[in-house]
Amino acid sequence: MMAPVIATADGATQVPILVATTRRAVPDNPGIMFDSERATTMSYAAVTISVPPDTVRAVGHVQWPTVAPGDPRRDFVTASADYIDKTQFRSAIAQAAQGGRKRVLVFVHGFNNRFDEAVFRFAQIVHDSKSQAIPVLFTWPSRGEIALSAYTYDRDSANYSRDALEQLLAMLAQDPNVAEINVVAHSMGNWVTLEALRSRSIQRAAAPNRDRVDKLKNALLVAPDVDVDVFRSQIQRMGPYRPRIELFVSRDDTALDASKIIWGGIPRIGDVNVLEEPYRSELARDNIVAFDLTKLKTPGDSAHSRAFDDITEVMTLIEQKLPREKQLAPPDQARLR
Repeated sequence: MMAPVIATADGATQVPILVATTRRAVPDNPGIMFDSERATTMSYAAVTISVPPDTVRAVGHVQWPTVAPGDPRRDFVTASADYIDKTQFRSAIAQAAQGGRKRVLVFVHGFNNRFDEAVFRFAQIVHDSKSQAIPVLFTWPSRGEIALSAYTYDRDSANYSRDALEQLLAMLAQDPNVAEINVVAHSMGNWVTLEALRSRSIQRAAAPNRDRVDKLKNALLVAPDVDVDVFRSQIQRMGPYRPRIELFVSRDDTALDASKIIWGGIPRIGDVNVLEEPYRSELARDNIVAFDLTKLKTPGDSAHSRAFDDITEVMTLIEQKLPREKQLAPPDQARLR
């Protein structure tokens, strides 16, 4: 679905996205652009996704073409897709900042995501949340398949990519054109994110300039496929040198139920009851704001992607809750968009 569509549609919205990836580039196949294999170095790209008019789509959903390449009047389609280098990536950030956008939103997808799936989902998130931040997709080599062998490959790919994500966050934080960075991670993408944040926090704690305010303000952890005990240790190891963390859970998440079985029956932090002990006290102690999305359940929905499917309601929940939590962080850390 990455092959660009020349046709345009009245009322469609163009969503430009910058990409940093550890996937292997496949320039001879423009419909794929990046595959599921691991690259030895980070690659970059600039893509623009056309989102169909709101009158013909449901908020929170990606309308996939029934036949490639799709019709922009009713489908999500690729309007442009180009490989760029690191210098061009940074220039694109600077150009967007000159237009008044100095905040960056980094999205880290989860298990079972092809490159085009990650791009289209992020375009939906940016569009439906009305984000004014510069969208940056960090995509790692997921097989894009539902199978045990694919799950284990994805987990190793997540481990393989954590240093690259840390380097991306460091590059953005050092960019004088960037004033603020927020991260949204989904499912297994939370493992990549937490590992990168852990390493980053350790480095900041050891740095002589550690008292300097960090540009990385918020990490939104959506349906995290992370062992609860590992999550506890990661948070404790980060100490004070970490962004504010918002946790989004659903107690009816069947995808995390399956993951729990694979990992020996240990609960995943993404499907715990945050109102029960010991989670309630631990989250309060660590200044982690938790959102239980179980109450948003509708017939036939997917609990694992509920935060994105019901994004309007979720944004309302965030805006309602965060003002009461401002004492946990400086006021500028409460800005998510």
